[in-house]
Amino acid sequence: MATLLGSESPWTGGKRSVRNGNIIAKIRHSQIVGRGFSRGTQLPEALLQDRDKQAKWHSIPELLQKLHESSHPNSDLSHTHSVLKELSSLLSMEAMSFVTEDRKSAQESTFPITYTFDLFGGVDVIHSLCFVPAVNDDLVNDCLSVLYNCCICTEGVTKSLAARDYFVLFLFTLMTNKKTFLQTATLIEDILGVKKAMIQLEGVANLSGLVQSFDQQQLANFCRILSVTVSEPDVGNDDKHTLLAKNAQQKQDSSLSRAEVNQVTLLNIPGFIERLCKLATRKVSEATGASNFLQELEDWYTWLDNALVLDALMQMATEETEHTSTESSNESSLATSTLRHRLPQSMKIVHEIMYKVEVLYVLCVLLMGSHRNQVHKMLAEFRLIPGLNNLFDKLIWRKYTSSNHVVHGQNENCDCSPEISFKIQFLRLLQSFSDHHENKYLLLNSQELNELSAISLKANIPEVEALVNTDRSLVCDGKKGLLTRLLTVMKKEPPDSSFRFWQARAVESFLRGVTSYADQMFLLKRGLLENMLFCIIDSGCKSKDVLQSYFDLLGELMKFNIDAFKRFNMYVSTDNKFQTFMTQINSSLVDSNMLVRCIILSLDRFETQTEDRKVVEVLSECCLLSYLAQVENRLSFLFRLVNIINVQTLTQENVSCLNTSLVVLMLARRRGKLPFYLKALREKEHAEKYPGCLLNNFHNLLRFWQRHYLNRDKDSTCLENSSCIPFSYWNETVSVLLGSDRTSLCAIASYIDEPFMDLDRDLLEC
Repeated sequence: MATLLGSESPWTGGKRSVRNGNIIAKIRHSQIVGRGFSRGTQLPEALLQDRDKQAKWHSIPELLQKLHESSHPNSDLSHTHSVLKELSSLLSMEAMSFVTEDRKSAQESTFPITYTFDLFGGVDVIHSLCFVPAVNDDLVNDCLSVLYNCCICTEGVTKSLAARDYFVLFLFTLMTNKKTFLQTATLIEDILGVKKAMIQLEGVANLSGLVQSFDQQQLANFCRILSVTVSEPDVGNDDKHTLLAKNAQQKQDSSLSRAEVNQVTLLNIPGFIERLCKLATRKVSEATGASNFLQELEDWYTWLDNALVLDALMQMATEETEHTSTESSNESSLATSTLRHRLPQSMKIVHEIMYKVEVLYVLCVLLMGSHRNQVHKMLAEFRLIPGLNNLFDKLIWRKYTSSNHVVHGQNENCDCSPEISFKIQFLRLLQSFSDHHENKYLLLNSQELNELSAISLKANIPEVEALVNTDRSLVCDGKKGLLTRLLTVMKKEPPDSSFRFWQARAVESFLRGVTSYADQMFLLKRGLLENMLFCIIDSGCKSKDVLQSYFDLLGELMKFNIDAFKRFNMYVSTDNKFQTFMTQINSSLVDSNMLVRCIILSLDRFETQTEDRKVVEVLSECCLLSYLAQVENRLSFLFRLVNIINVQTLTQENVSCLNTSLVVLMLARRRGKLPFYLKALREKEHAEKYPGCLLNNFHNLLRFWQRHYLNRDKDSTCLENSSCIPFSYWNETVSVLLGSDRTSLCAIASYIDEPFMDLDRDLLEC
């Protein structure tokens, strides 16, 4: 307190006097002792008013004294409402100025009213008032409005409320009342955003009954809260966290995380997933009327606290006005009337989009959780994918939206406009839905499923079991399935658009898993390979993230598919194009190594199919296959793959480099050439004047690989499916390479000179 009272006051222009400081200290002391302004320690009214005027406290201490007197059980609340309204008006002006400015640059000292209110114990007084039994809905709304306005301007208030678990749980009980629902939901969302420990939903009294009592609009708002409670705490870009640190953390946290427990709690609520699916797929015409939305804005303006939302509303209305005005000679008057007439509809669209962003996010998180199969079954049953397909042209991708923003990570907050956020969340959902799951075929319609069957029949190969088992009553309706619609808009998108990143990820997830020739041909027939090659070679795309998504998709599209390599060779018909392609690959091997792995695996398989005339022809003509068939080029890739990673820098993003290097050595081992490759690595490190460095690093990486993969069934299954190499052979090869027998020609230890053995023995320990 001494530091505070002796500091420069941002709104009085100088240091507070000692006498003034004593007054604050006395009032503050009485607030601390008596949880508010104690009746026995009231200050003379004239003195308080005098100091109030000098310090520009805006009568806040006096108002709080009055409020404190009515914050006890059985108090007279007749004058409380007017006092709260006065306080709320003062605080809301500062809050509004805050949300219309840059929050990051704003300082708490910029908001003297909120600071004074908190200094004199206003937050505690309002907190106590919330628990008075006789408080009616209007008073509760006023209390919540005051607290929220304080939270907007002063993060310390938000953290203080977040530390009171009983208060957070109490707020949930206020959501049963429709009059207080929206204010309560918004306050809870802000509080949970700064809360250190994630709240446990099972601690909310009668959560199931609460959720079931919500109408669809309330449930959509509630998803804003759920998005904080079902996802793991955001500690940065997940891909950038080292696997070593993650593994150590998982050893400590062997039980389900709080987020996973919350996911299970929600899944046990009857009808919850079905209602989310209905929200995600409902048409704008089925949503609540615009008049209700405008009423919400009047009651709780914070729904639009992001200026980008307002910009989006005005831009959409203006675009509609311009379109209409070009068809009339009386442009001026028509434009004005059309703007007034159409703005509510534009608001309604953005309102619905904002709802769907939250709903899709919750569904996406549940899809990636520990009960994925259960969620998948329900999403299929409630026809989520056909519903989204019906919305695609009319709402999801109804018009082109510029997306020059940075590609964001899965858990990263972003300042995108609602339409951009909606599209990205939609694409993330498709990616999660398709990834390594047989329900991916629900993204097609019946005609497209028949096309896949025809491709398999023509190629004289059996249909994929998942395709045969697909329930055709649950697939997409209409002339195009969702995957085909996605491909159409993807090819129209600028090559370096961040939408391209998510679009490519979504399409790649459809191909991931056990390689399906029919799935690949379905996409090849629609020109996807040529489009990817144009983006990589001819478009001048510079985005590292987008290029990586192209490489990964191209790898899945071409893997084991001789027709794809033939198409590739036809596109890369000149040396210049091929050199440009290889330059892109070599510019960042972390980003392109999955494609390199797919080419090497494909080459290995093709070399065993020499009785097939088409295969022999493509092997002899394809410049890409010829390039990787040269041992020196494979060794060059192997050396760089091992050299760019170590145990301390391994992440989910670059661990693929380790697995690609293992693929190279596994294939060499199959052909009895493993000693040749290990010897070449030894010669390379000696030539680089770093004897033992490369091989010791690789030895440590493989030791980590054993710890990481042997206890992860899902990860090991993915390795097996993507490579068509049994995981037992992966594990066996690693064990051979890590062998301690220095006489074994297949053990790394045999190629490290004794003085340089185990340079980094302790680096694996954590």
